[in-house]
Amino acid sequence: MVQKIFIKTFGCQMNEYDSNRIYDSVKKIGFVKTNKYEEANCYLLNTCHIRDKAKEKVYHEIGRVKKIFRSKKKPLVIVTGCVAQAENQEILKREPYIDLIIGPQSYHKINNVILNHCKKKKVLETEFDAVSKFEYLSRIKNDSGKSSSFLTIQEGCDKFCHFCVVPFTRGPEYSRPFSQIIDEAKNLASQGSKEIILLGQNVNAYNDKGLKLSDLIFEIENFKEIERIRYTTSHPKDMTDDLINVYKNSKKIMPLVHLPVQSGSNKILKLMNRKHKIKEYLNIYEKLKKVNRNIEFSSDFIIGYPGENEEDFNDTLNLIKRIKFINSFSFLFSARPGTVAENLKLINRDTCLKRLKKVQECLAEHQLKKNKSLENKVIKVLVENQTKDKLNLFGRSEYLTSVILDGNIKYIGQIVNVQILRSNRNTLFGKIIKKFDKKVA
Repeated sequence: MVQKIFIKTFGCQMNEYDSNRIYDSVKKIGFVKTNKYEEANCYLLNTCHIRDKAKEKVYHEIGRVKKIFRSKKKPLVIVTGCVAQAENQEILKREPYIDLIIGPQSYHKINNVILNHCKKKKVLETEFDAVSKFEYLSRIKNDSGKSSSFLTIQEGCDKFCHFCVVPFTRGPEYSRPFSQIIDEAKNLASQGSKEIILLGQNVNAYNDKGLKLSDLIFEIENFKEIERIRYTTSHPKDMTDDLINVYKNSKKIMPLVHLPVQSGSNKILKLMNRKHKIKEYLNIYEKLKKVNRNIEFSSDFIIGYPGENEEDFNDTLNLIKRIKFINSFSFLFSARPGTVAENLKLINRDTCLKRLKKVQECLAEHQLKKNKSLENKVIKVLVENQTKDKLNLFGRSEYLTSVILDGNIKYIGQIVNVQILRSNRNTLFGKIIKKFDKKVA
């Protein structure tokens, strides 16, 4: 009898990568993926712990599964990811419907844990063992099969920002062996991937015996099948000159730099323990613009961090207006258990919401202006799939902006010239130009 597994993923791209690799693993013991809850013999929830709301989604999802299987045989319920790592005992106490808790550095154990599971016994696997995890995964083919594929190169963090749980959920910084990454990239290229997105909590801190992120980018660039390279998420302290110069010398690195700043105030950055100042951030910005004027920036912003006053907030607004970030993320401060910021005095919520609205309006204005500037121009788009209604194709620009376009499914997996006809804040709309000799935007 075929065993079916339903996998639901919350959070970052690294969780998406992990979910795909978990499935690559459980296929070896006879599981087939299903998109329907009610068919599942095994329900796996890969969780995120960045904000409290994300944690609560875990319990909402488990409640939904309990209702679906009220009159059916209960599936094996597994919770993985950062919530599993951070709150494992609490999860089992609060929701005994869960059978297995597996932390993000223990995925290499998942097959044995499932095969040896006893219904009367709950299982916790939450050791930090990134070395064994990636050695195991390197022996299992990454069956992404997508035109744009994630590839984790680094995990964990040694920065200990006061608001962040990553050091406690993913452990200390660990860089995968260089050769292991190249082998996986080669495999993805052979499956048809046109774009590789290198992942890490501190991706630009990657260092394997002196080989850095810049070395990885240039090595992957040698694969003719790979036409685009991206990486995320980076930290300003690790934005070294060798990586900056990649944007001058690489033909395949995309011109969007995602560089989280979190706040435009030096005072708040110090309170956050971010280890960089705005002057240093602007210096990186100027250097990158100097080597490649087409570069655009995106970022992350935490609004309402404890201690933020109106002047601090205005510093953030002024930084946004100066750099004109696109595709950025902004959130209200959310205290995470175990962090330094957990017990700090919160700012009035109405004040925070007003500030967040101003930031998001400012970010939206710059994003919309950028998109409008591309109307009636021809840009390069990587076509990834069909839209849900099957009426159009979906792809992404060099700046990672969503593009909806007319065209045949034969274009999926290809980089095509697209004339942009119209746009809104989040999306470009266009048509494929089959023959185009002029320089694209």
